Amino acid sequence: MPTVTEPTDSATQRQPERSLPALPELFAAEMEMEKKSSNFFPLVLIVALIVVVGGTIYYFVKGAQDKLTAPAATTTLTQILQAQGPATVRFQSGKIDKPVAPQYELLAKAGVVAINNPKTGAMATVTVTGPGETLLGNIDGVQREKTVTGATKYQVPLAQRKLLSVDKVTMLKPHLAQVEYSWQWKANRLGQEFDAAGPLVKSFSTWDRATLIKSYGVDFYNAAPTKSSIVLQEADNGSWKPYTE
Repeated sequence: MPTVTEPTDSATQRQPERSLPALPELFAAEMEMEKKSSNFFPLVLIVALIVVVGGTIYYFVKGAQDKLTAPAATTTLTQILQAQGPATVRFQSGKIDKPVAPQYELLAKAGVVAINNPKTGAMATVTVTGPGETLLGNIDGVQREKTVTGATKYQVPLAQRKLLSVDKVTMLKPHLAQVEYSWQWKANRLGQEFDAAGPLVKSFSTWDRATLIKSYGVDFYNAAPTKSSIVLQEADNGSWKPYTE
């Protein structure tokens, strides 16, 4: 019969167990991880704060450097005044209905036109005189348009605004400036006749003078310079334009 053999020493020998780290080492590692994690978030906040503060400082420093200079203001205001266009007078020649409006009488006194029967009948004839043709030929920007009735419509420049000086530039905030400046009318030969303080205009009644100033191009073209103010805003391309809310 088979016999039961006794286990050998090697069979009964227990396998060595894996050694576990001591508890203090586990706690130390966990605390180290928590310490690193707790230091990370303040670092992120500090970096974000630096970015915000730096961006703000850059904005104001750049804005302070982007000031509107007097030469740039001069260029901008010159363009603005030119864009407003000249003061003009309109009239027409040929057969027209009752050309008794004050501007025709003023043009007749200036020798530019001749009026046939201006105050009688339903129709009258307006012709441009020889000196009038010469005068109009020496003015830049005169517009002529023929009508279906054979008349000619005229639009004649009288004076243009001219910038005299930029007196003060005040930066209200970055990219926004208030400019104080002086300008004056520069009248041509016909514009001199349309000066509100001139002898031809003064020869009219108070009512007609007011009508000429309101509707027919008469102004104080020889007056002293006018002081004005405008707010300009810098555009994305670096140019300056009138500020509009």
